[in-house]
Amino acid sequence: MRAVPAALAALAVLAPLGLAAAASSAQAATIAVLQGLDKTTARVSRFDAPVDQSVKFGTLVITVKACIKAPPEEPPNTVAFLEIDKVQPGEGNAVVSKQVFSGWMFAASPAISALEDPIYDINVLDCKSDTTAAPSKGSAGK
Repeated sequence: MRAVPAALAALAVLAPLGLAAAASSAQAATIAVLQGLDKTTARVSRFDAPVDQSVKFGTLVITVKACIKAPPEEPPNTVAFLEIDKVQPGEGNAVVSKQVFSGWMFAASPAISALEDPIYDINVLDCKSDTTAAPSKGSAGK
């Protein structure tokens, strides 16, 4: 049950920012919606990152530890705790992994806590649960 410690950690981080009320009534989501920018190619990608599973974006390996979204009746506050490693080739066939970011990212204010990397930018866009499904394109108009 990692969701409970993650929610408590989020509450501790969000309380000084005045977001504690939103975090206490918010549900921990199972998927973070992230946006990545590759600055060398100007490629912007939007991708889903399940909590406690690693996803790759370029040479980055991103692991979402928690994703919390305020309920609809509260001001929009979406936060995610991310651990980001940069994987580079080492000597011989070895691979070197270096942690380049570990902390909370805020969707509403990405500059508060941002990844500082010369090649990549990562932003949190949203949090959703496994049960959140997009409506099918065929049912839009009858």
